[in-house]
Amino acid sequence: MLAPPLRQQSLGAGRVSQPPSRRRTPNPNPVCHNAAAQGCDPPSPTGLQATQESPHVYTREEVRSHSSPETRIWVTLGCEVFDVTEFVDLHPGGPSKLMLAAGGPLEPFWALYAVHNQPHVREMLAQYKIGELSPEDKVPSTLKTSDPYIDDPVRHPALKVNSQRPFNAEPPPELLTENYITPNPIFFTRNHLPVPNLDPETYRLHVVGPPGGQSLCLSLDDLYKFPKHEITVTLQCAGNRRSEMTQFKEVRGLEWNIGAISTARWAGARLCDVLAKAGHQLCETEAHVCFEGLDSDPTGTAYGASIPLARAMDPEAEVLLAYEMNGQPLPRDHGFPVRVVVPGVVGARHVKWLGKVSVEPEESYSHWQRRDYKGFSPSVDWDTVDFDSAPSIQELPVQSAITEPKDGETVQSGEVTIKGYAWSGGGRAVVRVDVSLDGGLTWHVAELDGEEQRPRKAWAWRLWQLQAPVPAGRKELNIVCKAVDDSYNVQPDTVAPIWNLRGVLSNAWHRVHVHVAP
Repeated sequence: MLAPPLRQQSLGAGRVSQPPSRRRTPNPNPVCHNAAAQGCDPPSPTGLQATQESPHVYTREEVRSHSSPETRIWVTLGCEVFDVTEFVDLHPGGPSKLMLAAGGPLEPFWALYAVHNQPHVREMLAQYKIGELSPEDKVPSTLKTSDPYIDDPVRHPALKVNSQRPFNAEPPPELLTENYITPNPIFFTRNHLPVPNLDPETYRLHVVGPPGGQSLCLSLDDLYKFPKHEITVTLQCAGNRRSEMTQFKEVRGLEWNIGAISTARWAGARLCDVLAKAGHQLCETEAHVCFEGLDSDPTGTAYGASIPLARAMDPEAEVLLAYEMNGQPLPRDHGFPVRVVVPGVVGARHVKWLGKVSVEPEESYSHWQRRDYKGFSPSVDWDTVDFDSAPSIQELPVQSAITEPKDGETVQSGEVTIKGYAWSGGGRAVVRVDVSLDGGLTWHVAELDGEEQRPRKAWAWRLWQLQAPVPAGRKELNIVCKAVDDSYNVQPDTVAPIWNLRGVLSNAWHRVHVHVAP
């Protein structure tokens, strides 16, 4: 129950399973959600509850004695007691994280991974209930643990918040394409853990050297000594536009709209220069550059990700160890003092608050590399998913969306102005955006704005707009957009064939329905 964002039971081989069918029947009494504040007085039995057997009552001392597989593993949440022994090995974040709570309360850990506090997680937990805490027991002092998010930075009020803990938010569509370069305060934020507060004076980046080579321990001043490289790069979360997949069929993940994408001018040292300084070079066998952040959970497990060594060592790929964003030091939410920027690649690999870089024969063993951010067939569900069967997302597919007008808005008759963004991964340039006012029956070609894109280095989006006459007599418009990149990849017309259980890679035609003023 202490997992990172992927919220289902995962087996060692990468398969995901529901709890065994021989679970105890869920107790009809609801979980006492506010028990930490209310104490542990059990609810009075009424109606049907009164006719059923009273739940077994345990003391906290009894719960503490069940903290190993030999004694069975019990935990508490509010006033309730759960035997999670059989769930430990199924925990998606690994057994060690759940064992932190063995014999004690879940609350301090759910405060860190607040994403657990959702109905489907509580329903799953209810299957393991074995009784309730004695009302004589006081709330333990461990429940007064300091808030791990108390030191998070202040955020811009315009951001649309998808989760507070950890903080994840996107700019509203009407602000997203106001500027080609997204202002730092409204750049979309994707955090997996609390934001570390790092001292730039004591910050050190550890770069592990090859066998026989020299490992580096770099301060910010040391990084400044490398040639400074600047590039404009669009970052997009793998879950951008996930909400549209949810409308088709339920998925699990943050409900991103179209704003989990932003563009900035980044500056820093090229990763290839730093790796070369440490003695690394391209090798004939497969290798990966693994990144480890300085944001971590209670076990000390840091956020991690990796990219192929071939991309990292290629000067033309322009991978950065960035320390500036739009001419300023990185904001804390965006990785201060140093983050990775991997042009053309999914945002999950742009590790923030970078603490360690190493070259390994296999990709990162991080949960977010091996057990998340992968795409699957629409036929795969949480009972059949095998995360080892799919590659980790790196380059993203072609994408576009309409930022103006908004869905449900009323536009004036005569002429309508439509605006949006378009982008493709891997440095593939957007060569055309097609826009339809009638759901895809007829099409117009939009005008592309923004910086000219270099062949194979189109790291940033194109903003686009179209001014088109509103057909006479029309009371509504079904506006659609689709982008085409220089490999002639084009967006699929519907969500159905690309739906997947994690709601990633959502790039179907974007659709907005508006009314026409009489």
